[in-house]
Amino acid sequence: MKFFGHLTSVCAISLSLVAAAGAEPLRVAYDADPVSLDPHEQLSGGTLQLSHMVFDPLVRWTQDLQFEARLAESWEQIDPTTTRFHLRDGVKFHSGNVMTAKDVDWTFDRLKESPDFKGIFNLFTDVKVIDDTTFDLITSEPYPLVLHTATYIFPMDSAFYTGQTADGKDKAELVKHGDSFASRNVSGTGPFIVSEREQGVKMVFDRFADYWDTASPGNVDQIILTPIKEDPTRVAALLSGDVDFIAPVPPTDLQRIADDAGTELITMSGTRIITFQMNQDRVEAFKDARVRQAIDYAVNNAGIVDRIMRGFGTVGAQASPAGYLGHNADLTPRFDVEKAKALMAEAGYADGFSITMMAPNNRYVNDDKIAQAVASMLSKINITVDLQTMPKAQYWPKFDERAADMMMIGWHSDTEDSANFHQFLSHCPNADTGDGQYNSGNYCNPEADKLMAMANAETDVAKRTEMLQKIETILYDEAAFIPLHWQDLAWGARKGVHGERIVNALNFPYFGDLVVD
Repeated sequence: MKFFGHLTSVCAISLSLVAAAGAEPLRVAYDADPVSLDPHEQLSGGTLQLSHMVFDPLVRWTQDLQFEARLAESWEQIDPTTTRFHLRDGVKFHSGNVMTAKDVDWTFDRLKESPDFKGIFNLFTDVKVIDDTTFDLITSEPYPLVLHTATYIFPMDSAFYTGQTADGKDKAELVKHGDSFASRNVSGTGPFIVSEREQGVKMVFDRFADYWDTASPGNVDQIILTPIKEDPTRVAALLSGDVDFIAPVPPTDLQRIADDAGTELITMSGTRIITFQMNQDRVEAFKDARVRQAIDYAVNNAGIVDRIMRGFGTVGAQASPAGYLGHNADLTPRFDVEKAKALMAEAGYADGFSITMMAPNNRYVNDDKIAQAVASMLSKINITVDLQTMPKAQYWPKFDERAADMMMIGWHSDTEDSANFHQFLSHCPNADTGDGQYNSGNYCNPEADKLMAMANAETDVAKRTEMLQKIETILYDEAAFIPLHWQDLAWGARKGVHGERIVNALNFPYFGDLVVD
């Protein structure tokens, strides 16, 4: 058993209170484990999955994408730029400290400093504490997505993260891909405490006995999370009974799990777009829209969905999926190799050039196979690709370094809104605001950025829809990035593990509410 720092003492107190006598642990296998315990270090699915286990948001999404009160039990609009939230009284952190509005204020300030998260909050100016259970969330202008954004405020235990470590470091320090107190220690309000963690090997979560949500139907006292990168091994572990719940289920094994008498297959349409970005600062040719268009024409999106994803995905030509305001049905996938060759010749690159490409091999469904297919397709237009794939724990630091000419990234809108795709994936990079934080292509179009700013201040749905669709059209016409497909979601569970009740389109299972027969 491997413990880290203050985590040990917090867990020792809590474990003595957990009613886990004789209860069987829930054994979960994901393709990877969270890279850090710091909820603000990386804006990623893995981080947010962890946050919903160990922390709690002010509000959260339901399966039908409505808002559900969590740490905030109610809210009201005070004026066009002020929303007042009322917190539940007496909620405890894992340390035993009582949560108050001061913890929300402290967390908000930290979010505004996070390179990854501050872009979500750039229209939010302040948290004004009214009393221990009341605070105002203030924006710089009327903003239609206040509650959407509040789903990303997971109050942290400010007393726990205040002060210095034994070696003199600030406990609140936020370090990307580094060794910090917050990356190794955690005290949240969530249904589970982290009692053991060995990166890449195992995490153990135990039920927090003082959890505020006594109405939750959840009856799981312990979760053991094991990362199993290889799809066949992960599926075999479920089918043999070695684990109880897995994600993701690869397309090749959907029917196998569905047909097995001891398991249940849970599927859901997804809204995460899988893309490749082309770094214009590293490759001169990528500055030419004709070259970017040629690459888009060379990539057979439908073929990838059909042959690699086995139909378990939706072919994409833009970031916004159907149902989002920005989705433009007139934008259709390109695939025409001869057209691609003509564009390359027109741009002066008929003989092609060589590039480097990087992709993860355990973050998205079939990510390494998709990257290999794209590299092969680009060879048809004389672009030679040196491809590297790696586990996501190694990939994300490389992504932040912009270490390759083309890099893969998938994105699910943090706000369930079209503007979020542009804000993070294709906005002109701005380290001060956090806009373009995941734009490894360094694409920049001020007109699209201006439209996004206007849309984010527009409360008229029809006007806002027109602006967001225009952004998608600009990005499509300029081939700002290469959209591949929206990834569908699939989980596998043994019979009696009611995973269908806790999963959602965001892929943040609410394990605190899980019922096991």
